[in-house]
Amino acid sequence: MTTTLTSKGQVTIPKQIRDALNMPPGCAVQFAVNREGDVVIHKADARTSRKPDRFEAARGKADIKWRTDDLMALLRNKA
Repeated sequence: MTTTLTSKGQVTIPKQIRDALNMPPGCAVQFAVNREGDVVIHKADARTSRKPDRFEAARGKADIKWRTDDLMALLRNKA
């Protein structure tokens, strides 16, 4: 199976491979190079695929509902 590398360094994983690895859209993947120099792709483990977001615990906790215009005026010192 052959695919083309884009100018941004992206490739499309062929459907047969995605199906064989049970990789739905949005699935994290991990790439590695083995001793023979072959590229190996794995479905990334959810625990290791992403660093924990340090802001996740605070997201959605604000008790003040800001309107965008009011917040921008405050940030621009026009309040």
